[in-house]
Amino acid sequence: MPRAACATKKHKETTFAPDVAGLLSKPLNTTTRRVFIAATRQNDGKTTTCLGLYGALRALGLQVGYIKPVAQRIIEVDGAQVDEDTQLINKIYDVGTPIEAMSPVAIDPCFTRRYLEAPHELRPKIIDRICRCFDRAAFQKDIIIIEGSGHAGVGSVFSCSNAHNARLLGSKCILVAGGGIGKPIDEIAMNKALLDAMNVECIGVILNKVIEDKKNFITEFAGRALKQLGLPLLGVLTHTPTLTHPNLSQIVSEIGGEWLHHPLSPAAALDHTGGERVEKIVIGAMSANNVLEHADPNALFIIPGDRDDVLFALIAGMGQYRMRVACGIILTNGYLPSGRIRAMLAQTDMNVVATSAESYDVARKINAMTVKIQPGDADKIPVVERLIRENINLPALLKKLQRD
Repeated sequence: MPRAACATKKHKETTFAPDVAGLLSKPLNTTTRRVFIAATRQNDGKTTTCLGLYGALRALGLQVGYIKPVAQRIIEVDGAQVDEDTQLINKIYDVGTPIEAMSPVAIDPCFTRRYLEAPHELRPKIIDRICRCFDRAAFQKDIIIIEGSGHAGVGSVFSCSNAHNARLLGSKCILVAGGGIGKPIDEIAMNKALLDAMNVECIGVILNKVIEDKKNFITEFAGRALKQLGLPLLGVLTHTPTLTHPNLSQIVSEIGGEWLHHPLSPAAALDHTGGERVEKIVIGAMSANNVLEHADPNALFIIPGDRDDVLFALIAGMGQYRMRVACGIILTNGYLPSGRIRAMLAQTDMNVVATSAESYDVARKINAMTVKIQPGDADKIPVVERLIRENINLPALLKKLQRD
């Protein structure tokens, strides 16, 4: 893919940061191809892009590495504090690198204060750890994906922004932005300015979550706008409903619910394998006679726990139609149904969850959820890989990343 013409001066070749060379315990790997995936803001699709790229590049026969230098959403894995996205990539693809080497710096609530109290002491340690972990993650790999955190400036307060880290690791950068023209292009321009200031070459943009009917329009006019910034449009990824549907385990975690019945087992529910994909939310504020009009195998019913009549109608409907009428039920208001109804629910294959919250509060929380891919979302991974494979020119991208 040819590089778009730029009205401004030609960007210098991406180089390693010379001002930190003296802070490293040993030289940094300079041979492995690398690409830094940044975004214009949170939840634009960095992790989805990294997942898809990892799978698509590996399908080409490449050995692929991964690292996320700065961890903000921290979980504990085998005693190590790591980013949850690192655990996701490792669970899905079994990267073959110690997980602590793929997530070198964990930003706990007190990290910034500690850094600002002793920046001259901590900065060399942080830089050296990122570089040593990068060397380990890139070992025997043909290419390594570096995932950023938020927009290009996140982490600037401790000199570890995406732009800082891309320059530190000598990586070219791809920006991921939301679908559209005006707002995304404005945000891309701001992020590119910081990358330029750090002498990091942005080799292109991926637009994510574009409405299918607008794909051709966005491709044409966003491409024109990006050309004015000297950036090629590398690909347009369409909004895919499968990727936005939460599973029941995510919903239960979001609302603080309690499992009453899980067709598999309570352990499976707790292990995020309650992978029932919820595609439809139904608030059971109707008479028992009308409830089955909303029956759907992928529906989640939100019903006050004392509505035995509505619950019985759902149970009877399963017997009448010999089909699943819902994937799950959330019992609200802190009420539980009668012992007879609970016993009948336990004989069905519907998931049952209880919460003290009111029905409309539960529905509001679910609708406001940011649905991130989880290790148990095996059905989403092929979708993500296909999006990247069908919409990104991977050979052209690899050519752009060729090391000098």
